[in-house]
Amino acid sequence: MDKDEQVLVVERAVLERAGVFHGLTFHVDRYLPQLFAPGVPRFMARPQAENDPRFKQLIPYVILGCDGKYLSYVRGQRAGEGRLIGRRSIGIGGHINPIDDMPLFGDLSEAYATAVQREVAEEIEVKSPHTERVVALLNDDSTEVGRVHLGIVHFWSLERPEVTKREQMITQLSFLTIPELQAARESLESWSQFCLDSLPQIAGMVQSDGQANIASPLHKGG
Repeated sequence: MDKDEQVLVVERAVLERAGVFHGLTFHVDRYLPQLFAPGVPRFMARPQAENDPRFKQLIPYVILGCDGKYLSYVRGQRAGEGRLIGRRSIGIGGHINPIDDMPLFGDLSEAYATAVQREVAEEIEVKSPHTERVVALLNDDSTEVGRVHLGIVHFWSLERPEVTKREQMITQLSFLTIPELQAARESLESWSQFCLDSLPQIAGMVQSDGQANIASPLHKGG
């Protein structure tokens, strides 16, 4: 871990005011305005954030689906989060780091949305047109990793299953059906297990109308 790395965080107290939950919540319109209120999200040193449960690191978790199959991969030895090496995942994403065009103060939601696109593009190449939407939030305080992270679940509905890997840490990349993922459940990281249980609902939220559930740069269709 780079001791100089800065990551996007919010104080846990913000989550507590909105209502702490375990697993998935689909009430994104309740949480996102509070998490991305001006002055709430900020950057701090990752080594500090990883060891201070008073803060939650905001992690985009992008699930990609096409015709009833969902992108899955295994985190290889070069994975940035060592505690997840060897675990299967259905979410693409990572920490949000500051870049030159990010505002130091004010609204970070649009910058976050841009950063999500960049994070995905660093790990995989998506060659298919797609519709995307923020569908849920993820919280799991029962694990060491989960206590200091808060997931923002995005779903990308692809027209074609055309995805290739860019990062060496991604291995065994393939689109799997829900029964195939259920058969591999014990190998899934905890966040992916939570999402697996709700995949039909997650996919249906985009496929039903392809529209954003709140007016926000965090939601995007196209």
